[in-house]
Amino acid sequence: MWALIEDNSIVKMINNPKGMVIGDTRYSKNIFSFRWTNEEREAIGLYEVVFDNSNKKDEQWYINTNQSFAFADDTVTASYGSATPKAHADTLYTAQDEIDGKGIEGKVAAEGLKTIKIRDVKLQAAAELSRTDWYVVRKADAGTAVPSAITTHRAAVRTKADEMETAITNASNTPALETLYTYTTTDGVQSRPLGELPTLES
Repeated sequence: MWALIEDNSIVKMINNPKGMVIGDTRYSKNIFSFRWTNEEREAIGLYEVVFDNSNKKDEQWYINTNQSFAFADDTVTASYGSATPKAHADTLYTAQDEIDGKGIEGKVAAEGLKTIKIRDVKLQAAAELSRTDWYVVRKADAGTAVPSAITTHRAAVRTKADEMETAITNASNTPALETLYTYTTTDGVQSRPLGELPTLES
């Protein structure tokens, strides 16, 4: 990406190489190729954009601003403003919302991250348990005992799922929730504070 600078101000952003008129001269798209140096482009007012992503955050947890562009010290910089954390708790309809016909007071207007993540845990646990449901069905149908290893595994899945849901519920804000899901590496092993559901060895 490039910016056209005139009188120390950005007058146009160029996303893709193309022929263009600068001043009284028409240039081919070759001005964006290796045939031109950065110094030659800058001499006619074309500056390659430098991206500053220091304020950009994981969009799973945050709402980023649009990029803004600035020209200073012979550099065009694209940067983000401060990101806004997504709501970690559900947003409920208010009494005024009910008056306005938007929804019933106290009902969920928009799900927060906690609700979404707890639902994810429940779905993951259900998927893992479904792998061994047939043992339970067989026992009910034919009286065949469920192997102890399977019983132990199913209990472990439920226990861990409960622990994960509690940790999510107890997260005080979005950054705390993000931390639960952030992997770190110790002695070559990746892990996260939230942990993982146990899986049945194949």
